[in-house]
Amino acid sequence: MRRISLAWQIIIGLVAGVIVGAIFYKNETAVTYLQPIGDIFIQLIKMIVIPIVVSCLIVGVAGVGDSKKLGRLGGKTILYFEIITTVALVVGLLMANVFQPGAGVDTDSLTKGDLSSYMDTAKSTESQDHGLVEILVSIVPQNFFQSLAEGKMLPIIFFSVMFGLGVAAIGERGKPVLNFFQGVADTMFHVTNQVMKVAPLGVFALIGVTVSQFGLQSLVPLSKLMLVVYGAMILFVILVLGLVARIVKVKLFDILRILKDELLLAYSTASSETVLPKVMEKMERFGCPKAITSFVIPTGYTFNLDGSTLYQSIAVVFIAQLYGIDLSIEKQITILLILMVTSKGIAGVPGAAVVVLLATLSSVGLPPEGMAFVLGIDRLLDMARTAVNVVGNSLAAIVMSKWEGEYDETQGKSYIKELRAGTEAA
Repeated sequence: MRRISLAWQIIIGLVAGVIVGAIFYKNETAVTYLQPIGDIFIQLIKMIVIPIVVSCLIVGVAGVGDSKKLGRLGGKTILYFEIITTVALVVGLLMANVFQPGAGVDTDSLTKGDLSSYMDTAKSTESQDHGLVEILVSIVPQNFFQSLAEGKMLPIIFFSVMFGLGVAAIGERGKPVLNFFQGVADTMFHVTNQVMKVAPLGVFALIGVTVSQFGLQSLVPLSKLMLVVYGAMILFVILVLGLVARIVKVKLFDILRILKDELLLAYSTASSETVLPKVMEKMERFGCPKAITSFVIPTGYTFNLDGSTLYQSIAVVFIAQLYGIDLSIEKQITILLILMVTSKGIAGVPGAAVVVLLATLSSVGLPPEGMAFVLGIDRLLDMARTAVNVVGNSLAAIVMSKWEGEYDETQGKSYIKELRAGTEAA
């Protein structure tokens, strides 16, 4: 029998999860038996991510061995991230103002979600200043092993870069260390391939739990919001990211073809972490050097959340429209400036998109309890923004590789031909 591809396995798991969740709507049986399966899959991925990021960064940086070059790469990367996420915010504000998803919605027909855990997180983060200086200070780890335990990506990246430069500086004496981390990277990529075999089961469990808790009827009152968010995401990917891809002379649809399995998995699980190792591996195969891929993509998960920032700008305007509050141009510019900072400052916080929105709503005088109306469909919105984040970060690796003059055109074209040949054979 012909083997079913991973993409189709994930789709089958997704559909089966929706059916089972609908059958067991408001029934704790689904949560009891499916939640542990979904949790195990997510934890398997989290187990893989940090060893891959650390080992790949150390190997890549040691191979470059030039601190000035890496400093230049870091500056270009942050500049690019800031430009693209600002464009995403503007697109979100424009779409929300044009289509007005919150206008005329009857709040009595909406189901309120529980905001208590998010409010607690928002209060704890509001007590901390998330300005540029504080973000820069937090990058330097006081204790690397504590950062590893807490999964704080930026301090982990900083230490790995410094360690890689140190390995390069000691020359031949660093070869055993370099070989060790190369072995770790190769081993963890093999482990990733094994974990991906159970991805459809993880998708089935996670979707089943979500549908069983919120049901499909929660979509009806907020269908306009969903359409606006999904439409804005598609528009942003095709027009904005498509234009960027055209500028650097790659085809956006080639990138989407390369990442089809990862995009389905990220969409189904609403987690970027589930695909981080495979995205890094595929961008390397597409012609991006290891040093750039292993730096840009993990950093992007904090600074380049295109889908999340786009959604946040739409959600703020939606809640204002829901309560009949008119937002002036000045107020919307203030919202844009606040989101430019907060969306990056607490990107590693659980439920970050909701937490950022709560903080932003409070800052501009909008009722934060309005977020409770959106929670019922937040999972479906999160799925879309996660997929856009993956596309944006993958493209960023290509842009930086081109910008640094290190993109391997021959390898990229060869990989695309290989994929096309595989598709035709299938």
